[in-house]
Amino acid sequence: MLSTLSADFRIIFERDPAARNWLEVLFCYPGLQALLLHRLAHWLHHVGLPFIPRLISHLARFLTGIEIHPGATIGYGVFIDHGMGVVIGETAIVGDYALIYQGVTLGGTGKQCGKRHPTLGENVVVGAGAKVLGNIQIGNNVRIGAGSVVLRDVPSDCTVVGVPGRIVYRSGVRVAPLEHNNLPDSEAEVIRALVNRIELLEEQIQNLQGIHSSNTKTPVLAGSVACQEAELLEKAPVCSLRDKAIQQFLDGAGI
Repeated sequence: MLSTLSADFRIIFERDPAARNWLEVLFCYPGLQALLLHRLAHWLHHVGLPFIPRLISHLARFLTGIEIHPGATIGYGVFIDHGMGVVIGETAIVGDYALIYQGVTLGGTGKQCGKRHPTLGENVVVGAGAKVLGNIQIGNNVRIGAGSVVLRDVPSDCTVVGVPGRIVYRSGVRVAPLEHNNLPDSEAEVIRALVNRIELLEEQIQNLQGIHSSNTKTPVLAGSVACQEAELLEKAPVCSLRDKAIQQFLDGAGI
């Protein structure tokens, strides 16, 4: 227990450049306070004590704005940054060294019994306002962008963005957990690819219209017109609906 509390304390200095000294962290960081109270409530809940664990959870919510059910399992060295509005459900499991920002919900999607909340692996980063809902598995080293809504399993070493959350693979790219500006925008990439295709098609149509208009002024054989059109289409770049950006977007739709 003491080693876990020590890890909760030390991880703040590693991940928050605003952390100045131990006194400030101990008394002015609601994420740490909520975790300390939760670990006490979780232990009492585990030994089967009624009412008191929920009361401690309720008091922690009142003091910190962070609601963690006593039944939730929180790993080693977890950091809840700022934390206002964070909700972690009863059967949620948060792996070691997870980083959770304000407004995050690890919740359920119905009133079913048993495991109904998500399981987060190690070194997971959940951005501000993100919602991870249902009995789903989030792999190790996953980064969930701010405001994303994740409803299905996510494999390890992926980045998830959007509503619903879409997977964007970041093979071989290391990104620090605080660098949220480096999150990719999959929707913007797809829109850009579609705009480029529309411009290309418009250019081809204008060229074909130019051929037809010139041939109305100077009559030629129909076969000659067809040959010119075929030659133009052959020279045009080949664009497939299986472009990389679009395909990645479609593959990740709804995860």
